[in-house]
Amino acid sequence: MKMKVVFTFPATNVEEPITYHLIKDYDLMVNILRATIDPRKQGRMVVELSGEDSQISRGLNYLERVGVTMEPLAEEVRHLQERCVSCTACVPICPTNALDVDRETWTVSYDAEKCVVCLSCVEVCPYKAVEIFLE
Repeated sequence: MKMKVVFTFPATNVEEPITYHLIKDYDLMVNILRATIDPRKQGRMVVELSGEDSQISRGLNYLERVGVTMEPLAEEVRHLQERCVSCTACVPICPTNALDVDRETWTVSYDAEKCVVCLSCVEVCPYKAVEIFLE
């Protein structure tokens, strides 16, 4: 099972090895997609968790016990082909190559599986061909 979730860490837990425990103690694969940590303030991480249903359930129970709030990732980036003119402004700033250009046809393609919702493409697209979609 795979799931994308947002963890919010209270100031008391920001410097604790919580992701380490998810990996070591609950045998979960934790792919950190985006993180913002302010020591002694708050932390926020977007992660993809992979593992057996029971492992994920136990890991999420652990997070709840230590005061980490979690919610499903409720936003994604959508590439609007009808607006895209393949100017490639988004391609070099995409850190995961979710947006790429075919060198033969010079058309921009989008792979949602690679996207980490960093929002760089939304900010740079002059044609508004990428947008945030809230689930």
